[in-house]
Amino acid sequence: MQVKSTAMTKADTEQLLLIEDDVDAADMLVEYLGTEGFSVRHSADGREGLDEALSHPPALVILDVMLPGMDGFEVLRRLHAKSSIPVLMLTARHDDIDRILGLELGADDYLAKPFNPRELVARIRAILRRVDDTRGTREVTELTLGQVSLSVSGRELQIAERPVEVTLSEFNILRTLLLNKGQVLSKEKLSLEALGRSLDVYDRSIDVHISHLRKKLKGSDVQIRTVRAVGYCIETH
Repeated sequence: MQVKSTAMTKADTEQLLLIEDDVDAADMLVEYLGTEGFSVRHSADGREGLDEALSHPPALVILDVMLPGMDGFEVLRRLHAKSSIPVLMLTARHDDIDRILGLELGADDYLAKPFNPRELVARIRAILRRVDDTRGTREVTELTLGQVSLSVSGRELQIAERPVEVTLSEFNILRTLLLNKGQVLSKEKLSLEALGRSLDVYDRSIDVHISHLRKKLKGSDVQIRTVRAVGYCIETH
């Protein structure tokens, strides 16, 4: 386990865990992220990285797909079975299957290698901003629609008075839809407001997260309706 500590603007909220088996690439990222104000722990093994994330939870995990000991998908699956730590996945493949699988398993974002480190920093900060937005006292503390109740400050979802687990991205998309209930929101607007970034041409992140939310809303009196060629709308039925 390698640790690099640097001065941070938010001492405890910007500690990251990088799980990456390419040591040279990891050293470069740890150094670069350090200059951007982050403190980064590094693990080169999937199983070791999972243990580190669970025993000393970071603000965010940067997780490579191809890892020794345990691949990134299995790390993500086991991590989210026990924790809601946000995860940004790295993949060397340009196949949508890897990206979609990561989102299916609860990744909050992904970045395909090779990438510009500045883009990685932008994605990390966008995720951390979304985490911050769910903490503390808010002007709107609870959003409700039919049998759906969303606690903004507690980042908790209840459907028919039963708690339902959601990822950070799912929570933020649902919150954005509820804040604009009855209105049709484009995928671009949802991505900007809920994920903190613009959509790439072939980016299916919003579609995948919406699919997950629909499964969780199934059986309730609330649905997310698709408006063809426009976007999505949340409503009761």
